[in-house]
Amino acid sequence: MLLQSKLLRVLQEQQFERLGDSRTRSVDVRIIAATNVTLDRAVAQGTFRNDLYYRLNVVPINLPPLRNRRDDIPLLLDHFLRASNARNEKSLRMTREFLDFLTAYDWPGNVRELQNLVERLVILAGSDVLRVEDLPDYMLRPESVRIAASVEPVLSSGTVATPPGTRKSLKDLEREQVESALIRNGWVQSRAARELGLTQRQMGYRMKKFNLHRPDY
Repeated sequence: MLLQSKLLRVLQEQQFERLGDSRTRSVDVRIIAATNVTLDRAVAQGTFRNDLYYRLNVVPINLPPLRNRRDDIPLLLDHFLRASNARNEKSLRMTREFLDFLTAYDWPGNVRELQNLVERLVILAGSDVLRVEDLPDYMLRPESVRIAASVEPVLSSGTVATPPGTRKSLKDLEREQVESALIRNGWVQSRAARELGLTQRQMGYRMKKFNLHRPDY
């Protein structure tokens, strides 16, 4: 509360003293403040000064959580990946499956969690492509991912889209993506793998996993 009173003085009187200094200094500044705390509730509980709250709450901007603005997720992923690539002198890219998965994820830590995840993956990456299997285990648990009905997964052309009001599992989406790539490439595994950013070994694993084979076999 002592710090709050000092901040209130700066806002109201535009004056302060530096730590260890006795001279009062004047400032002319604008304050932009952000919080993940519900301040009106904190005021009611007596943990936040009422006068400071109204001093700060001049032009409020309420930013919805990331899970409520999923259209922003691909843009943020691209931005943070470019920035992290530049810092770490790498040129990583994302698979479509990876992008779909993270667009469906609920992001309890919001933008900061997304940014930290990208930085971690870039630093630890063992190849030049980010895939779902590179994600930490806690994100791969079934309860961690909820594909919203309003989110249309970003799939390769030729993939059958999910009908409105229905949901598909990530396994079904992955199967459709792999099968579509194989069909487009005449069931030539090397070409389909290249399109999806996979190795031939990874493509072979997925074909076995989903029991995919050329129809005339």
